[in-house]
Amino acid sequence: MAMPPLRAFALATLSVSMAAPLTFSAAIASDKAPSELVLAIGGEPKEGFDPLLGWGQYGHPLFQSTLLTRDAKLESQPDLATEWTLSDDRLTWTITLRHDAVFSDGTPLTAHDVAFTFNQAASAGGALDLSAFESAEAVDDFSLVIHLKKPWITFTENFYSLGIVPAAEYGQDYGRHPIGSGPFKLISWTEGEQLIVERNTEYYGKQPEFSKITFLFTGEDTSLAAARAGQVDMAAVPPALADAAPSGFKQVVVESVDNRGITFPILADEGKTDAEGNKLGNAVTSDRAIRRAINLGVDRDLLVQVALFGHGTPASGPADGLPWSNPKAAVEYDLDAANALLDQAGWLRGEDGVREKEGVRAAFPINYLASDSTRKALAITLAEQLKALGIEAIAIGKSWESLGQIFHSEPVVFGWGSHTPLEVYSLYQSDWAGAGYYNVGYFSDAAVDAHFAAAQAAPTLEASYPDWQAAEWDGTTGYGAKGEAGWAWLVNLEHIYYVNECLDLGETQIEPHGHGWPITSLIQNWTWTCE
Repeated sequence: MAMPPLRAFALATLSVSMAAPLTFSAAIASDKAPSELVLAIGGEPKEGFDPLLGWGQYGHPLFQSTLLTRDAKLESQPDLATEWTLSDDRLTWTITLRHDAVFSDGTPLTAHDVAFTFNQAASAGGALDLSAFESAEAVDDFSLVIHLKKPWITFTENFYSLGIVPAAEYGQDYGRHPIGSGPFKLISWTEGEQLIVERNTEYYGKQPEFSKITFLFTGEDTSLAAARAGQVDMAAVPPALADAAPSGFKQVVVESVDNRGITFPILADEGKTDAEGNKLGNAVTSDRAIRRAINLGVDRDLLVQVALFGHGTPASGPADGLPWSNPKAAVEYDLDAANALLDQAGWLRGEDGVREKEGVRAAFPINYLASDSTRKALAITLAEQLKALGIEAIAIGKSWESLGQIFHSEPVVFGWGSHTPLEVYSLYQSDWAGAGYYNVGYFSDAAVDAHFAAAQAAPTLEASYPDWQAAEWDGTTGYGAKGEAGWAWLVNLEHIYYVNECLDLGETQIEPHGHGWPITSLIQNWTWTCE
């Protein structure tokens, strides 16, 4: 059967060379012991392995323990904390700790270390949301209280993601020499190449079966080549390369909430800049009619087939399928309705088929991370689809640094997806406009902010779900495609791994965004099944 033109067009853009030489460390030996693993499952964190700066935000921090964990079904389980209660005014958490936790250097972990971690993280300026945090103080060695400035139900995400560090050992270079109470400890790190970790024999929990793990920091094509050469036990594989597992490997497909979409600059192009001199606003995407028409006129099923080769699902929002998303906010693909909406809004086709309105041409770049083949395929395929709307879009690959200079003024393909509604808040809350990679389009809507405020003030996370859903679409407005359409969410990815046939991962979680090696969240359950 002939390949669909759009799919062939996208495939032609993916250049993958398997002839590149492998230059891995001698630590990767073909006769390695069965208790050792070599993994090529993603890149290394820029800030090192410091949880106060964001390490562990997407998945478990590996070297450090957290107050709570999530099991394979994402249900809360105790870790360092054995009891945790929130006061009636929702301003004070009281936490009791286990008595047998020690750091990898043998020193006891106490409530003083937990309080230090939260207090220090609040002033570290990392990726954590501690905006509602006031202070933490140890009551004794195994109990502490955490005070909040205001009710903030998503504060609990810090209980799952903030790894606890030793107060006596924490310093400026901690991220490169972490000491923690997690299942593994760092042995060596050759930046840009590999990380070697060993089992932490001081760990209080279930001891991992594998005594040593090497993480390789390789590109997509090199990781796949390493799997084909039998030099790794697991490799993360992009959709375009995931058709057939190499000999000796099985394909493991993990459901995820890892999404891809394009952000829209919401501000009008008025010549303004941010504090760094980067341009703010866009004359085309600031028009809601453009944003809503793109949401209506994109065939997401086709995107899944062409750009993901079937390894994913259409996306309608930033948290599809999670209890705080609103399925009523989704729109169906309707190219005729999208074109009619643009006609009614005064965006009329010119002689070349591209629309214009009041001298503004409906044209913009779709920027993406140049090293990411999936984002590249999505950007190219989306640009092709937008031609049917009379919108001229050009896919352009850039570095992270270059993206940071234009993402307030041009659409960019981004990826998100988390186990907490805090991420939805960070993408659309007015006060977070321009805060790093959060709300880069400067989205602002009073009704959405009000729903967010009600959600954060809820007595429990479960009680907050209706307010999060209303923020996406309340029947009148919302951040979703039926309302202000702050993004065009495109697809939800499947996470695909080639795994050694002898390696059993056990039950896996629905994974968040791919940063931080989420597949390792339940690494203590991995087993080797071959003799």
